[in-house]
Amino acid sequence: MQMEIEYEENETKKFKRFNKTGKFAAAAASSSASINNLDDGCLMHIFSFLSPLPDRYNAARVCQRWHYLAGHPRLWLRVDRSIKDLSEPGVFPNIESAVSAARPGDTILIAAGGIHHASNIQIEKPLCLIGGGERPDETTLICSRGSDSALEFLSTCKLANLTVKAELGYCLLHRSGKLTIDGCILQCESNPLDYLSCPIVSTAGCHAVFPSTFKARGDRVSVSHTRIEGGTKAVLTSGDLALQRVRVIYARTSHYFWFDVDYQ
Repeated sequence: MQMEIEYEENETKKFKRFNKTGKFAAAAASSSASINNLDDGCLMHIFSFLSPLPDRYNAARVCQRWHYLAGHPRLWLRVDRSIKDLSEPGVFPNIESAVSAARPGDTILIAAGGIHHASNIQIEKPLCLIGGGERPDETTLICSRGSDSALEFLSTCKLANLTVKAELGYCLLHRSGKLTIDGCILQCESNPLDYLSCPIVSTAGCHAVFPSTFKARGDRVSVSHTRIEGGTKAVLTSGDLALQRVRVIYARTSHYFWFDVDYQ
C-alpha cells in the first residue's frame, strides 16, 4: 500500500513538471510566432529601434518578409552605382545625392563592389554611413586628387564597415560634432607628396577660446577597430587628444594603427 502511494506521488510530480514545462514551451512558441501577426507598419517601426549593424542586418536574414521590411527605404537609404531605375524610392546612384536627400538620423547603406567616388562631400546633419559588404574592403570610397577630403563632417555622424582612400589630401575631415569611425580602413596613397596627406584631420575647437567651451559643444572623434595606412600622421588635430587602447603594427612599408581617440 505504501509503495502504491509513493508511486502515485511520483507520477503526480512528473505530470506537474511536464505540464509546467509544456506550458512554458507553448508560451514561448506562441510569443515567438505572435510577432509575425503584426502588420508591416508595426513590424517596421520595431525594426527602426534596432541598430543598423548588426541587429537590423541580422533581422533581415530571418525570412523574406523580414528581409523586405528591414531593408525598406524608410529605415535606410541605399547607394547603388548599378541602379538603372532611378524612380525606385530610397535608392541613389551616388553618395552625394543620398546625403542630400537624407533626413537627420537616416542610415545610408553603400552597396559593396566597385568604387564610389567621394570628393568634398559635406555632411551637415546626423547620418550613419555603412558599407554593404561583409568586410570593409568590399566597399571603397575614393577621394580623387585635387579634393581636400572625401567626406567633411559638420554634425554627429557614424562611419562603419567602409574603406576610404585619398590619392592626395584627407580621407576624413572633422569640423564639428561627434564622429564615430568603427570597423573601417583609411588609406592615403603612397606618392612623393604623401606628407601632404592625412587619414583623419580634425579642426573642431580650433576657434574655441576656452577648453570648457570646446567640451560643452561635445566635439569628439572616436575610432575603433580601424586600420590606418599612409599619410604623414594617423590623426592631425588642433585640439587635445587622448589615445586609449593603442596598438601599432609595423610592416615593411606601412604603419597600422588601431586606437580610440577622444577629446579631453
